[in-house]
Amino acid sequence: MSQITERNNLYSSQIKNNYKYPVLEININKIYENVKYMVEFCKSQDISVAGVVKGFNALPKVVEQFVKGGCEYIASSRMDQIITLKEWGIEAPFMLIRIPMLNEIKELVKYVDVSLNSELETIKQIEAECKLQNKKHKVVIMYDLGDLREGIIGEKEFMKLALHIEKELERVELFGIGTNLGCYGSVKPTENNLNKLCTIAEKIESRINRRLDMISGGATSSLPLVMDGKIPKRINNLRIGEGIILARDLKHFWGYDMKDMNQDTFILKAQVIEIKDKPSHPIGELFVDAFGNKPSFRDRGIRRRALLAVGKQDFASHDQLIPRTKGIEIVGSSSDHLIVDIENCKEQIRLGDILDFYMFYQPMLFLSGSASVTKVYI
Repeated sequence: MSQITERNNLYSSQIKNNYKYPVLEININKIYENVKYMVEFCKSQDISVAGVVKGFNALPKVVEQFVKGGCEYIASSRMDQIITLKEWGIEAPFMLIRIPMLNEIKELVKYVDVSLNSELETIKQIEAECKLQNKKHKVVIMYDLGDLREGIIGEKEFMKLALHIEKELERVELFGIGTNLGCYGSVKPTENNLNKLCTIAEKIESRINRRLDMISGGATSSLPLVMDGKIPKRINNLRIGEGIILARDLKHFWGYDMKDMNQDTFILKAQVIEIKDKPSHPIGELFVDAFGNKPSFRDRGIRRRALLAVGKQDFASHDQLIPRTKGIEIVGSSSDHLIVDIENCKEQIRLGDILDFYMFYQPMLFLSGSASVTKVYI
């Protein structure tokens, strides 16, 4: 459907639903389809899925699809999100995937089933709180394979922590071990580094005389190994967010065919507030922009531009937005404005039109958390 044809529908919808733009349109059915597909795909290789919901700020209506689609755990890095979901009525095992802060141990024990850990002192405080609440808590201790974010990097220290939990603690259970790759150091998950995780898991198992319940081999960035059938056999869990919701990274960065996944689950809709013919290069001495950056510009002469009422405060980076209408190019953005070049757009863009944008992970993270962006579920 062309922009012209769609215009009347959009205005009718706006009047009927009293939408306040910008809008983040969220397709619940497509998200459910993505969750179900990914869970079944991983299950075929004996891998459980912890559905990571922080990327869309744990919007409860979306999280419900993660539960319906079969995620074994609902995972977030934010305690407040987990509490909100519990109060919403989400019934599922919850996993905290950021190392717990000492000031949230009480809430951790009350609301969370499994947490990722690396500090003995934190685990001792979890043990003490479990005694106070008469509860038990499962921990997955993190091994740093070189990405240099969370986790213990030395095998000796790692083994010592695992054995201490197993032999010295009553309420904290050594549920498994895990690692993170790609999020900070951009280290690629490989058969080699994940096999190291499996090897140390087996060393721990030989000392505690039982199998660990979970060997968590990372996040979306580990999915290529699953797709290629090369994930080490002992890896039995992945923590997946973007690979379920958008599946755009796997196609764009890794080159995988993601035709079985919906990539239009989240769509930004923003309104045109100005249309002008302007030079494509700023006039005057250039210094820095509002964020202290020094952008570069290509002089393309006078070009027709549209200004939209949405900005970096809402989506963080315009480079990770994708115009839905052919011929539209994103030029740049400021805190509250998105600038697009419409010179080559065959559609006649008018003042008040609503333009649509697909997105990568970062805009989804910011848009879903922005109080200035209306969330519309379809």
